[in-house]
This record gives sequence, structure tokens and C-alpha cells, in this order.
Amino acid sequence: MESVAFIQWCLDNLNYWTITLLMAIESSFIPLPSEIIVPPAAYKAAAGNELNIYLVVFFATVGANIGAYINYSLAKLVGRPIIYKLANSRFGHMCLLTQGKLEHAEAYFDQHGAMSTFIGRLIPAVRHLISIPAGLARMKLSTFLLYTTLGAGLWNSILAAIGYYLESVVPEDQLLNKVTEYSHELGYIFIAAGALLVAYLVYKSSKKSK
Repeated sequence: MESVAFIQWCLDNLNYWTITLLMAIESSFIPLPSEIIVPPAAYKAAAGNELNIYLVVFFATVGANIGAYINYSLAKLVGRPIIYKLANSRFGHMCLLTQGKLEHAEAYFDQHGAMSTFIGRLIPAVRHLISIPAGLARMKLSTFLLYTTLGAGLWNSILAAIGYYLESVVPEDQLLNKVTEYSHELGYIFIAAGALLVAYLVYKSSKKSK
């Protein structure tokens, strides 16, 4: 209950520091949807209440990188057996972390390679876990940070645009419901776009090898 109260306090007192902190939590293995962080901050910025929309996206992306780096470093440091042991522990289950979710994230990474770090940041089901297989695979840090920044920056920009737009058409008490609806639809679009991109890259690679 104390953690819930803390998160609620952060949301009630949104500033660049709390945006960064909450997004770092969101990108770690602790479940916290970015939909309840970035759109309300952008909504607040659109209302002219202290925040700047561009700085909201910037600090949200910084926070996302911090959380992703924690996952990446932890996986790289302790290795697969301990990571899976954590997923099957009581603490892991409290964080809604399961072996099935990890296996799904690893399979996604194995299928799409380094590009999955970018595409995965746009897909709700694997966004906060895609850094773990990157760490287990010992992806080059500079490559990991580049793809993570691009993916998180794009996703945060979209969420911020939605929140900024909704300020003029939706009452504040309906904001999260609307954003959740839009983000799910966007997730399906990004899954399809990611699959097409990977198919194109595979086709291009096979054509070059011939």
C-alpha cells in the first residue's frame, strides 16, 4: 500500500524529477504503465501548468533509459539461471514477472535480433522486459542505448501527443481510459509494422547473400 501511495503522490505532483523517476520504474521489471505517466504530464503541459511538452518527452526518455539500463546490467551481471530464478520467486510474482513472460521476451529478441530492442519498446507486452534478453545476449552497450533511446523516445512522443491533444477535448477524469484505449490500438499497429520491417530486412539480407 505504501508503494501505491508513493506512486499516487508522484502523479499528483508531476514534475520533471517525478516523471524521470516513474519512467525509470516503468522500464525496470516493476510493472507501472507509461500510459499513466506521460499523457497526464503532457495534459498538464497543454494546460500551461509549469511543464513543457518537449521536456516531458526528454525526461520521460531519460527515465526509460535508466530503467532499461538497470534491467540490461542486471541480466548481464547475474546471467540466465538467476534471472529465471528471480522470475519464479515470490518477489518476481509480486512484480508480475513470470518465466513465461521472460521466455516470450527472449524468443522475441532471438527472432528479431538487435532491432527488437527498438521495436520492443513500442509493444506493451514486452516493452519493460526487452532489455533483459539484450543483457543476457551481451549486446554492445552503445547499440543497446541507441535502440532503446530511439524506441522509448518515439513511444513517449506518441503518448505525449495523445495527452496534449486530449487536454482540449477530454475531461481529466476520462484521460487514462482514453489513453489506454489509444495505446492498445497503437500497440497492434506497431506489432504489424515491426513484423513487416523484420520481413523486409530478412528479404534484403537473403537477396544480398545470393
